[in-house]
Amino acid sequence: MNQYPGVIGRKLGMTQVFAEDGSVIACTVVESKPVIVGKRTRDKDGYDALILGIGEPKAKRLGKALAGMFQKANVAPRRTLRELRCTAEYAAGFEVGQELKLEQVFQEGQLVDVQGISRGRGFTGVMRRHNFAGAVQTHGTHEYRRHGGSIGTRLTPGRVKLGTRMAGHSGAETFSVLNQRVVKVVPEENLLLIRGGIPGPRNGIVVVRGAVKRAGGIPKPKAETTGGKKKK
Repeated sequence: MNQYPGVIGRKLGMTQVFAEDGSVIACTVVESKPVIVGKRTRDKDGYDALILGIGEPKAKRLGKALAGMFQKANVAPRRTLRELRCTAEYAAGFEVGQELKLEQVFQEGQLVDVQGISRGRGFTGVMRRHNFAGAVQTHGTHEYRRHGGSIGTRLTPGRVKLGTRMAGHSGAETFSVLNQRVVKVVPEENLLLIRGGIPGPRNGIVVVRGAVKRAGGIPKPKAETTGGKKKK
């Protein structure tokens, strides 16, 4: 399980950044200004985590249970909440009601994992949903050009096997991309620029954390060299 530091944010869209060598880097812009609205502790809950919240909800849409939680924690209500598992030492460095700054969590060049909900495609056919080739387009084919074909036999086994790929609802699923590089951190505007694309539509909620398969993804300092040899 990923327990590296992270934040929740809102995907704004994509832009491009010019590197020092003049190359163009396509980036996704994430706006993040989370507030710590609660904590989970191992003694009480069995695990350690920070509860982060972003956005301002409408008063009429705030349930009594959440309103009571915010009132008890003495923090302003937040529209979107996420629990991020972490170590007890990391959680001890923050207080409830404190705003989590991007520069406290990420640095340029760091590798991160981004989780979001993919765009909903609605009810789609097999060609779009499963990349089927479709039927033959000529030789007398009429209404079956985009059909999926046979889904089974008759007597044996006498049923449609589980997992048969057919038309249905597509998209709107939790999806993660791993080892994306942080191109730039803009703390004064609460923006995080991540190389490449990330899941979800514009204004979609995403969770950004240190890369779990790269030990947090923090870049290692470059070794100094003297005369073409590494300095020990």
